[in-house]
Amino acid sequence: MAHRTPMHLSITAIFTALVAAATMVFSISVPQTRGFFNIGETMVYTAAFLSGPFVGAFSGGVGSMLADILLGYPHYAPATLVIKACEGGVVGALSRKRFKFSSKVQWKAFTFSVGLLVGILLGSIGSLYYSGSVDLYLGIPPPTNPTLTFYVPQMLWYMLGISALLLISLMGFIFEPEFGWLVFSALVGGSIMVAGYFIYQQFLIGPLFNIYVIAPAEIPINIGQMIVGLIVSIPIVRTLWRSIPPLKA
Repeated sequence: MAHRTPMHLSITAIFTALVAAATMVFSISVPQTRGFFNIGETMVYTAAFLSGPFVGAFSGGVGSMLADILLGYPHYAPATLVIKACEGGVVGALSRKRFKFSSKVQWKAFTFSVGLLVGILLGSIGSLYYSGSVDLYLGIPPPTNPTLTFYVPQMLWYMLGISALLLISLMGFIFEPEFGWLVFSALVGGSIMVAGYFIYQQFLIGPLFNIYVIAPAEIPINIGQMIVGLIVSIPIVRTLWRSIPPLKA
């Protein structure tokens, strides 16, 4: 294993940089909750799926923490290091262990159930919290003023939710019955992230930094990041697995 150490260190460093960049380059201000949405989860999950729990934990925790510091949110950095490391580690570990269902029918039912959950979350969270006028910030670091302001109709999120359900179910029914396990792994890891930030904002950030945050208002933002992260990362990972089979080992 020693001869593989330099490669592992290189992969970890690359994914750490990618997580930081993905977190910083694309952010959306959500006026209804006074929060921000970013796409850092896409790289956290990609790192965890491709390289396992250690790389997922290190790149997720350190990369996201660096992004917080560079973006001017040092009060979130300690929590982010722990929360995102747990998220990446859990996704990496779970994706390599699966339930032992006795038939493909059970796997298909499981995948459909996971797809239904993703569709409901995407449609409901998106239509409630990501609709209306949205300010988009692009760049590293993000500009002071929004790069683009546009209107997002609620119907778009309902359509995206239905599309997510159909695509996940299609993958499970036709191509790979166990496809739902990847989605499930990301959901579990993402749930840890959502719960971790809620606990930090509700109970710790005030006493530690004297900052008042409406913790419940940030829950849909973090759920949105989780859903978009898994929807983007899984096709990337499957494409890489298909193109470079050794990555799946």
